Amino acid sequence: MKKWILAACALSLFSSSLALGADNTVVTLPAKNGNVTFPHKKHQDMMACTTCHENEKGGKIPTLGKDWAHKTCKGCHADKNKGPTKCSECHVK
Repeated sequence: MKKWILAACALSLFSSSLALGADNTVVTLPAKNGNVTFPHKKHQDMMACTTCHENEKGGKIPTLGKDWAHKTCKGCHADKNKGPTKCSECHVK
């Protein structure tokens, strides 16, 4: 019983920290030519949430997929001359 209570408390604290913006998550996006890791907090500090998300509080990225990522992510990196733009710089097997 104590283990269940401890697990519930840990889950609650983790969920609360994400809701409060203490998100240091590195998101891994699966891709057939190698997974792409995305440092969310680093990007969150550099731009508005609405650059990628549906609203200023985040939320889903409605059209996330290969075409969207190449246009949005790679396009932004190329425009700012900052960040990876070559396939092997993002996709790691």
